[in-house]
Amino acid sequence: MKRDSLATEEPLAIRIQAAGVTRDVAITMRTPGSDFELSAGFLFGEGIVTDREWISRISYCVDPAITGAQEYNVVTVEVVGDHARSADLDNRTFAMTSACGICGQANLDALAARGYDRLPLGGRIPAAILRELPHRVRRQQRLFEKTGGLHAAAICTLDGEVLVVREDIGRHNAVDKVIGWALLNGRVPLRDAIVVVSGRAGYEIVQKCVAAGVPILAAVSAPSSLAVDVAREFGMTLVGFLRDDRFNVYCGMDRIIMGKEEST
Repeated sequence: MKRDSLATEEPLAIRIQAAGVTRDVAITMRTPGSDFELSAGFLFGEGIVTDREWISRISYCVDPAITGAQEYNVVTVEVVGDHARSADLDNRTFAMTSACGICGQANLDALAARGYDRLPLGGRIPAAILRELPHRVRRQQRLFEKTGGLHAAAICTLDGEVLVVREDIGRHNAVDKVIGWALLNGRVPLRDAIVVVSGRAGYEIVQKCVAAGVPILAAVSAPSSLAVDVAREFGMTLVGFLRDDRFNVYCGMDRIIMGKEEST
């Protein structure tokens, strides 16, 4: 008989404290770890906190009514002054699971309302380096090697350096973690970077990358039709089926250096 390692799944409640008022924002089922990054990345991706300087402190809950391990399942993000967009919090309901993010045509329209601009062309990545990225990211997926049950997201440079990898039972949580890492380390917008995700590229993942200024998103699996629409609208390069040394480009081909051009 051989023991099997399982991926951990527990709830995380995200709270925001602004002007002395604490409010519940969302609950997600996640794999514990990098919870502060996840919380910051989620709030940033939803346009609630749009600048690192807005965040004064991130902490686990110290409510005496919550004891034991549960205190590590509640994160409070304290915001300077009244920066958090209270209207957004009043008018939107956040329903998160480990399987999918916040989706729908209404949120597609909301992206334009937030004032996001089309992404500049910026740097380009050789196809040979692009093909290598899933292998490089996989070597840093330590929890996946043990459990086989986690998604991963990574931020890489255009010359193939893997800057950060985060794992989670939820695809969108993994993306929130790496974008939260970038935000808290002063790297947003990610103008000269590529985000690689281990699963499919859904609308919610493209949305988060648009918010962070990511010019290239590459997924090991397929994109959705709405993901392609959003990527095209905001000038993002969207790559799918990045595996087995091949890939499909759904929009933004100008950022991929192909064939003879790679050797010039």
